[in-house]
Amino acid sequence: METNANYQIRIKNHLDERWMRHFEGLEVTRHPNGEMVISGVMDQAALHGILNRIRDLRLELISLQRSEIDNDSLDI
Repeated sequence: METNANYQIRIKNHLDERWMRHFEGLEVTRHPNGEMVISGVMDQAALHGILNRIRDLRLELISLQRSEIDNDSLDI
């Protein structure tokens, strides 16, 4: 059974607004140190899609963190 998890993807550099559409539905935070964090709840298929977009945009991946979410606490 595939489960959703919260992912935090840290990349080097910032994207300008025209490229942000590639990450719609996710939270994007730009940090003063030049890094950008893309985060949100997704399944493995969505995660791979985001990682493919990062690769296609030739962005440098710094880190990927995963944390479990409590599916029982989600509103249905």
